[in-house]
Amino acid sequence: MAGVALQCSGPWRFVKLRSLVRLSTIPSLKFHTTASPMMGATVQQFEQAKSKLSTLKNDPGNEVKLKIYALFKQATQGPCNTPKPGMLDFVNKAKWDAWKSLGSIPQDEARQQYCDLIGSLVEAEGPSSDQMAAEPAGSGTMYKTLLLTTEDDITTIKLNRPAKKNAITTEMYSEVIAALEQAAKDDSVITVFTGAGDYYCSGNDLTNFKLEGGGVEEMARRGGELLRQYVKAYIDFPKPLVAVVNGPAVGISVTVLGLFDLVYATERATFHTPFSQLGQSAEGCSSYTFPKIMGSAKASEMLLFNKKLTAVQACELGLVTEVFPDSSFQSEVWTRLKAYAKLPRNSLAFSKQLIRSMEKERLYAVNDAEVECLIGRWMSDECFSAVMSFFQAKAKL
Repeated sequence: MAGVALQCSGPWRFVKLRSLVRLSTIPSLKFHTTASPMMGATVQQFEQAKSKLSTLKNDPGNEVKLKIYALFKQATQGPCNTPKPGMLDFVNKAKWDAWKSLGSIPQDEARQQYCDLIGSLVEAEGPSSDQMAAEPAGSGTMYKTLLLTTEDDITTIKLNRPAKKNAITTEMYSEVIAALEQAAKDDSVITVFTGAGDYYCSGNDLTNFKLEGGGVEEMARRGGELLRQYVKAYIDFPKPLVAVVNGPAVGISVTVLGLFDLVYATERATFHTPFSQLGQSAEGCSSYTFPKIMGSAKASEMLLFNKKLTAVQACELGLVTEVFPDSSFQSEVWTRLKAYAKLPRNSLAFSKQLIRSMEKERLYAVNDAEVECLIGRWMSDECFSAVMSFFQAKAKL
């Protein structure tokens, strides 16, 4: 990967990733060495992440590489402290801007984000032959689009397609269903959803609309049944479910938030449900949960008229539980979640199930109605035209 050129035109064309990989040879500066895995990576973990960077086979793209560079500089030197390059020094200016954008994020948190980002890129490429050989038999399900971990009585399901802003493919739908089933049966106290990279989730990957035999009607029926099971997995989940929204959230990643017990968001998160823009309709039980949470008028602004909410607005309307500064988001949220995970496991689970039991049948019915409506939408000329217009507009960018 060290010799892969950035895939773009103009002054960037001849920039190599080698300059980023070379950073792994810089001697380590002094760090705090007792960081908790949830609060900040240790020096050893940071060194391991630097080594893993040079093993990547695929070019993650300019945006991700600039993020890697910025996090490394923040982790080793702290906030940006160098003069701004001249306007014509395109490469160094882009790198300076990326570093500067991290603001006052502490070095230990930058180390953690660096390790998370490198780890997600490595996982996205799949396990190496050495890793597969070392994997013990019967160690559990392997996921291609998720990172599933359990630590401190918390099971974390991390959407892991950072280069695609964690857009949900049909494969990811199936893997999330399996991951929720697995988390429901393990010994953890709470389960957390979050995203790898800068996005929480950019919604449905519209490549899901490609026909693969059977025609539009068959595609719509298959997609509808998968969606029905996906949403049902959230409805049925027996333990406290927490969303840690680390960046922008779109589409179904927003609509299912009404089925979570807590939603924590960074201040830079946004919440967008552009269904009518794509000729579609609401899902995730949002046609019921959103009016109940925020009132019918505000719900209509989102679900009918594509209103995008800031994190603060979503919190004021009740969709988000609490908003945190981006610089301290991870440390504050995980400190709180680790404390929650020390509460009696069965007490939390039984209380959650009692609350959900009051509405479970209603949610099943809403899910069924939304899926049937969407199946009709997906087979309509209106939806087809809207999706094609989206692809055409994207191709022009």
